[in-house]
Amino acid sequence: MTVRQRGVAIVLAMGVVALAAMAAAAIMVSQSTWARQVELTTEHIQARTVLLAGADWARALLADDRRLSNVDHLGEPWALKLPPLPVENGELLGQIEDQQGLFNLNNLVVADGKINAVQLAHFRSLLATLSLPGELADALADWIDRDGEPQPRDGAEDAYYLSLDPPYLPANQPLIDVAELALVRGFDDNVRARLRPYATALPRVTAVNVNTAPAEVLAAVVEGLDLGGAQLLIAQRDRAYFRSADDFLKRLPRGVEAAAGDIGVSSNYFKATLRVTIGGAQARGVALLARGAAGWPDIVWRKYL
Repeated sequence: MTVRQRGVAIVLAMGVVALAAMAAAAIMVSQSTWARQVELTTEHIQARTVLLAGADWARALLADDRRLSNVDHLGEPWALKLPPLPVENGELLGQIEDQQGLFNLNNLVVADGKINAVQLAHFRSLLATLSLPGELADALADWIDRDGEPQPRDGAEDAYYLSLDPPYLPANQPLIDVAELALVRGFDDNVRARLRPYATALPRVTAVNVNTAPAEVLAAVVEGLDLGGAQLLIAQRDRAYFRSADDFLKRLPRGVEAAAGDIGVSSNYFKATLRVTIGGAQARGVALLARGAAGWPDIVWRKYL
């Protein structure tokens, strides 16, 4: 073999070795990536399993609370943010929030699908307090009510929604979740963000729990109560919670009234928000819980975030 041929053979051999090394490295990287994907998948499954257990923790806490008292306030164990709980290779964080301290948007329509004029006025009051347009109340009422006639001020029924691209029809039934507001005329991102801390959507008509409601909601549902007066009531509540609806009514300023059916001191609907971290995986979820007179609270809906 000539010197030239030996040189070519050496170069070819080096090339083969280099290619083999590259292939081996690629296989190792691929195996490492696959192993990590399997690990993350397993961790994610574990995280979701712990998330379900976290929802049961919330249900157990609410069940115990109902056995102890029929009055719900922000000094009770359920209202305290859950400190990080260690789980295998991770932690669980959770929080329970009373949904009856918020304005129930489904109160706008009564059982037969017709608009409740009093609750519509309450919602307009809340919108005014939040510096939001009052016509949003009419648009939402039309979205929920069963008829096809738009509200005289700024309603929106089939004709409006069918003119959109893509077209769709109003629900003509109660909201399941406040996220549905994104489909309703006028409820853009900014409006929903402003409204989110004060509104909810519950499966039946509910009274506002005056022990957990923010000042804006109290001012909306109590006739003649302004925001300043509501803030004073909350300052009183922080010192001593309202033990009954009558207790709350007695503390109202002179000339201010609240309908008995609009306010209360107990709650049946709560939202549990949970976050689980296991290894490199994280799972977040939220559930709406419905508590009855006794027993284990039901899960109305649950979703992963």
